[in-house]
Amino acid sequence: MQRLCVRSVIIVWMFLAVSSAYAEEKLTLMLDWFVNPDHGALIVAQQKGLFAEQGLDVRIQEPTDPSMPAKLVAAGNIDLAVSYQPQLIQDVAIGLPLMRISTLIGTPLNTLMVLDSSEIKRIADLKGKTIGTSIADGVSEATVEAMLKKSGLSIHDVNIINMGWGLSSALASKKVDAIYGGYRNFELHQLAIEGFKGRAFYVEEEGVPPYDELVVVAKKGHVSPETLGKFNRAVELATQYIVNHQETAWDIFKSYKGDLDTELNRLAWKDTVVRFALRPAAVDVQRYEEYAAFLKQTGLIKNVPESQDYLW
Repeated sequence: MQRLCVRSVIIVWMFLAVSSAYAEEKLTLMLDWFVNPDHGALIVAQQKGLFAEQGLDVRIQEPTDPSMPAKLVAAGNIDLAVSYQPQLIQDVAIGLPLMRISTLIGTPLNTLMVLDSSEIKRIADLKGKTIGTSIADGVSEATVEAMLKKSGLSIHDVNIINMGWGLSSALASKKVDAIYGGYRNFELHQLAIEGFKGRAFYVEEEGVPPYDELVVVAKKGHVSPETLGKFNRAVELATQYIVNHQETAWDIFKSYKGDLDTELNRLAWKDTVVRFALRPAAVDVQRYEEYAAFLKQTGLIKNVPESQDYLW
């Protein structure tokens, strides 16, 4: 009888262990860059156990090469990746089997930035000046060209050079007169920390269609709609928590790893909170179509992809 009881306990324990192992569905998620406040909703969802509450075991990874996450998703090597609306449209236009499943940052973050002390008070003042960019991706040049056009200038009226990732230092040291690619929630603070005041021209106010800065993408048919719905629910709950409890959410965010508690991240956090998409699953189809038309007009894509083919 005693042996039977022990055997029964072992069987129950094994059953519970197996059930627990299968209770959470594993998902790999690769970020677009190292962890920073832009990823706040994902990190808070992880730290508060919101993914786990939805039955998900989300493994967050930082990329060794920021150009690779979406490609790895398209190849089926990882489940989800953080990308950008402009990049997603270009990827889909060349045939990558990607779809947008949620939005993290619902506004553009990129700006055209100058020093407040400079003689450049309006975009028209950039004539004959040098603009530094971080990457030569075509979108940067097309965006700058659209902003210049709105002020009566052309791309030939300025000199554009690739400065790599040291944009704020290049501007502060006056190696360039302006920079494009500096995020409004980061580079302005980075300049201030270095003792400089910057001024930003916002792309969506200067002739460029508004877009979602950060989105999450998946490979078509690779992750079930039910699982994607659970993922979005966790991100939505995390976003709500951040908006309602900004300081506590910051403490949760920085607990993810030791190097997040910096002055720059603390300042950026406050500016980023208002940029989080309150309804991550919601999508504005017209917004995507208008930005895709912009990319076609600039020659960056040959054909505008059908929205139903890549918007989930």
